[in-house]
Amino acid sequence: MNEFIRAALSARWISGAAVFLVAWVVGSTAAEGMNLTQWLGAVAAMVGAITWAVIEQVWPAPTRQPADD
Repeated sequence: MNEFIRAALSARWISGAAVFLVAWVVGSTAAEGMNLTQWLGAVAAMVGAITWAVIEQVWPAPTRQPADD
């Protein structure tokens, strides 16, 4: 049980950190100047990171079946 809680919490923190890291990389690269292809890749990376974080927050936890005696 403890491992499941730690895994769920760490997955949420990692997905949030991924959003922050991707935004940081995209922002620093955008400050130097990007062409259209790079912008499309940056938008795809941001959408992917945000989607991962949202799914991690709203996806229902699997229900466990009670053990039969």
